[in-house]
Amino acid sequence: MEVYECTRTRRTIRKYKTDKVPEQVVRSILNAARWAPSSRNQQSWHFVVVTDPDTLTTLGTVATSGRFIAEAPLLIAVVMDGADRPELDAGRALQQMELVAWEEGLGTCFVGVRLEDQNRTVKDILGIPLSMELVALLPMGYRLDETRSGGTPRKPLSEIAHRGRFGTAYEAV
Repeated sequence: MEVYECTRTRRTIRKYKTDKVPEQVVRSILNAARWAPSSRNQQSWHFVVVTDPDTLTTLGTVATSGRFIAEAPLLIAVVMDGADRPELDAGRALQQMELVAWEEGLGTCFVGVRLEDQNRTVKDILGIPLSMELVALLPMGYRLDETRSGGTPRKPLSEIAHRGRFGTAYEAV
């Protein structure tokens, strides 16, 4: 799949097949994250790969905004350690993982764990030091057959793009 087509068609997916994700696919996804750019090339990220069904079920119970985690065959927790711009660097790694996962036929939906008690509990379950920042949980699995992959509606460029100065309409030259 071409990169442009992958970015155009990628959707957020919360329902997955139960099929196990092969190790070489997991490795490709992790390498995509590893190759992401980071502020001052600090590469301050850590990725916790979770495939144990009991742990996934527990995480789905704890992360109330992501109960569907319990049904995913794979989850990658994105953790930052002392980054200058942790959300930016983690976001770049997350996006690259999502695109490679999509190319491999997987769906994803990142889950933030912002409530302090939930965040601490997830860190405890996964053995993440309290001093590190848990940015997101990224459950994934093969997309169900009925999942559409045509992209979601987007605002037209005329509403969001400007040329040279904010408020000046972007028009092709």
